[in-house]
Amino acid sequence: MSPLTAKVTDASFESDVIKSNEPVVVDFWAEWCGPCRMIAPSLEEIATEMSGKVKIAKLNVDENPAVAGKYGIRSIPTLMVFKDGKHVATKTGAGPKSELSRWINASVGAPVPQQSA
Repeated sequence: MSPLTAKVTDASFESDVIKSNEPVVVDFWAEWCGPCRMIAPSLEEIATEMSGKVKIAKLNVDENPAVAGKYGIRSIPTLMVFKDGKHVATKTGAGPKSELSRWINASVGAPVPQQSA
């Protein structure tokens, strides 16, 4: 099974993120980052749940320093939402899936899914 999160690079950032027809959440991460690895499964699940509404992309800051530098990434994980080619929201640090999902929904203007009791 292939991951639903897209791998983005310095070279593909413009076409994959800026020119995307749907909102894109970019996860700035690195192999050595424990919290980055911690939120990866949650981001995969969110990518599945929100398929067609939002795209989740991962950018390895060690392999792609140009984009990370352009957006001033100082600590990871940092999540940034891009909508209509513009950076609209930033979240730094790991969090539980429910928090990540709520933040993404709020950032892209999607209705927040109701939690079953």
